Amino acid sequence: MSVTAADSSGARSPSKYDRLIAAAQAVPAARTIVVHPCDETSLRGVTDSAAAGIILPVLVGPERKIRDTASKSGLDISSFELVDAAHSEEAAAKGVELIHAAKGEMLMKGSLHTDELMRSVTAKVGGLRTDRRISHVFVMDVPAYAETLFVTDAAINIFPDLDAKRDIIQNAIDLYTQAGFGRSPRVAILSAVETVTGKIPSTIEAAALCKMADRGQITGGVLDGPLAFDNAIDMEAARIKGIKSEVAGRAQILLVPDLEAGNMLAKNLAYFAKADSAGIVLGARVPVVLTSRADTARARMASCAVAALYAHARRQHAPTVAA
Repeated sequence: MSVTAADSSGARSPSKYDRLIAAAQAVPAARTIVVHPCDETSLRGVTDSAAAGIILPVLVGPERKIRDTASKSGLDISSFELVDAAHSEEAAAKGVELIHAAKGEMLMKGSLHTDELMRSVTAKVGGLRTDRRISHVFVMDVPAYAETLFVTDAAINIFPDLDAKRDIIQNAIDLYTQAGFGRSPRVAILSAVETVTGKIPSTIEAAALCKMADRGQITGGVLDGPLAFDNAIDMEAARIKGIKSEVAGRAQILLVPDLEAGNMLAKNLAYFAKADSAGIVLGARVPVVLTSRADTARARMASCAVAALYAHARRQHAPTVAA
């Protein structure tokens, strides 16, 4: 199942996100633990995604506040399970407990701060850590670009080292392939220049990551780097620089040097290029949907769709227990 076929008309999506949402509607809805959905924006994202058949929500937070918000906003939550929690910190902890109890296969951020939710997710005792580094991917629908573009990591890892970047890349590749975007994604490892120089450490790490892929330490994708942003996404820029590779000019995953660069890149694409951006956290026991108050309804549903497709793939590949 592919969710990224090109729109030959060149028109603004329905292309990418609408295909993504349709793909998620074609698989069973994912039972989703929604943490502290106490404002209209977060609660509407839940009800819209549930109405579309993408998620089956379990709402965790102050029951009276959630019901009051739904009533004032004209949202019907009567069919949703609701688990009472006194405040956002308790809601995050209870949400993680419900995942451990196999009550959900996705976690979704409501109106609490991201760091409140992630504290419970990343807790060394009782959290949702795995042996993989936890990282974030922006799944971006950029109108001027043919591909659905992954930008990682622009939200969690501030200054990732080489080992962390290995996991960040692998998380993004796994999402790309398992959520149905395609096979062997092209991964551009970004820096300010496309040549290796000791003056810019990210270029050395880019070269090392490519060699790690050659040695099987990163699998499932095609890597190239260092690449500057222009020659990562523009064929003519790559041609002018004399760069010949499978990745240059048509990258599908962009690994940024650090969070600051990634955050600025993602927001530039959102505000200057009018891109929609879905957000998902990977590397935990379950995918975590991270939405922003500035997200459109379409982007919120797309975030749920990406996570639901990934959860479905994990469900399909989960080991069976003999009777």
